[in-house]
Amino acid sequence: MFLTITTTGTTDRPATDLGFLLHKHPDKAQQFSTSHGTAHVLYPEADAERCTAALLLEVDPVALVRRGQGKGRGGAPDSALGRYVNDRPYAASSLLAVALRSVFASAMKGQCAARPELTGRPMPLRIEVPVLPARGGAELVEKLFGPLGWSVLAEPLPLDETFPEWGDSRYVRLVLEGECELAAALRHLYVLLPVLDDAKHYWVMPDEVDKLLRAGEGWLEHHPEQRLIVGRYLARRWSLAREAMARLELERLAETDDAAVEEIDNAVDEESDTEEKPVPLAVRRREAVLDVLRSAGAARVLDLGCGQGQLIGALLKEGQFTEIVGMDVSMRALHEAHRRLRLDRISERQSQRVRLVQGSLAYTDSRLKGYDAAVLSEVVEHVDPERLPALEYAVFGAARPRTVVVTTPNVEYNVRWESLPAGQVRHADHRFEWTREEFRRWAEEVAARHGYAVTFGPVGPEDPEVGAPSQLACFTCEGGGARGGGDTRADRKGGKESKESKGSEGSRGSRGGEKGVTGVEGSRGVSNVDGAGGVRSGRGVIGDHGGGVDHGGGGVSGDRGVRGVSGVGGGPVDGKGAVA
Repeated sequence: MFLTITTTGTTDRPATDLGFLLHKHPDKAQQFSTSHGTAHVLYPEADAERCTAALLLEVDPVALVRRGQGKGRGGAPDSALGRYVNDRPYAASSLLAVALRSVFASAMKGQCAARPELTGRPMPLRIEVPVLPARGGAELVEKLFGPLGWSVLAEPLPLDETFPEWGDSRYVRLVLEGECELAAALRHLYVLLPVLDDAKHYWVMPDEVDKLLRAGEGWLEHHPEQRLIVGRYLARRWSLAREAMARLELERLAETDDAAVEEIDNAVDEESDTEEKPVPLAVRRREAVLDVLRSAGAARVLDLGCGQGQLIGALLKEGQFTEIVGMDVSMRALHEAHRRLRLDRISERQSQRVRLVQGSLAYTDSRLKGYDAAVLSEVVEHVDPERLPALEYAVFGAARPRTVVVTTPNVEYNVRWESLPAGQVRHADHRFEWTREEFRRWAEEVAARHGYAVTFGPVGPEDPEVGAPSQLACFTCEGGGARGGGDTRADRKGGKESKESKGSEGSRGSRGGEKGVTGVEGSRGVSNVDGAGGVRSGRGVIGDHGGGVDHGGGGVSGDRGVRGVSGVGGGPVDGKGAVA
């Protein structure tokens, strides 16, 4: 896709001043990496009388599919040409708007350190976009750009010049001419290009409201098509649109009264509101886990049962944690974590630090070996008691990270929850909830079986009678590092007992015929290996780098049993894999 910005000048005010404002030298052709391709900036002409800067964006359709996973234009109903062959590399859209913001960030803010006298000065501009999708046609293009002082040419493009009887397409050739500050012109394009396209290539988050108001400052609050612009820019997420409209109205009122927005929006006096808001238990729990991981010096961390990725988000904010793997059995939770963490939008350096995988802690998983620390935050209580030995072996016996952090509710504290009926657990999916003594006994037994030392601590405010709402155990491998999953004496004994009893019929792995999980939206699926006993799930890949979600890994190969878990799967039985 292509966009040109042209200005004219005189000897006193040469047109090449455009290069200072854009922070791009007219004698150089430069290129910049974006999350979905490469942006090129070049000057087809540059002299004192006339200067043209061109932005050429080469979109990588494969990267767009991997990172976007069908959101926005990739998932729009009119993308009938498919996910790899479509109009995105050619027609201006939110992809071009994001490239404008990335490549011309300083120019969009009106900053020019080399020639500050050039900023804030209107200049003659001609902006041309050869192919622009316009839902609403040329008439809407005029309604959007006309009130901003532009002379607008929106020339409809035919579907096929060879067959004029087919009529016009929904695309136009856009030419804007007028006297305008360059920064304001770039902000007009940044907001209105995706509005005309009526789609975005990424998921719209609440921070898009701030982006819209920053780019729309000085013109959006008075625009006659304000409601349409806000609704389309925010992808019709009406809760965000209402927030944006309310803030725009405040800005309009403040301007009318010649006052600051804070003077208008003063219903709450923050200085007199001294009531301390309680810190949510989930936040306290994350802080407690982070404190343990920091103290342990962990760099490569597993978040087992990661859910929607709240802990992963906290880990990403700290440079100490160089590799973070989140695992959950729920694909829905992994997709939500992918969205909340904005893995399709964060920098490549950040995305390389995080990986999301699907798997079950009921089985050993070679992908979990070799890590500094593992976290099971509010996980064990979701596991059936009879499956806890399998989880224990998968984490402490096979994966063997140097540090394991486990948190779980303290059932004794439930009497302090006024909204919780007597005798009920805190969540419908909890299979049990332990007292402090029960948790301590379980943790100490696990530590003794697998060569760990364990310490305990409260999570949340402690009640003198019933303790804290949650409880934490920190397991530290007594060798000072992971031992790579070697068998302990108890492991070997458990395997032997299982071999002698040949395992219960119900604990054998499912035979072949199961299908592997197929990767979502174009990723690869691998069918299960048809064999005696075990089930091996396939893998799929979503996104690139850290945006990936591996499917599978939760099964046990057909020729191997779960070793060292007495009575819960046993060891190899006549070549058949026994699973918990």
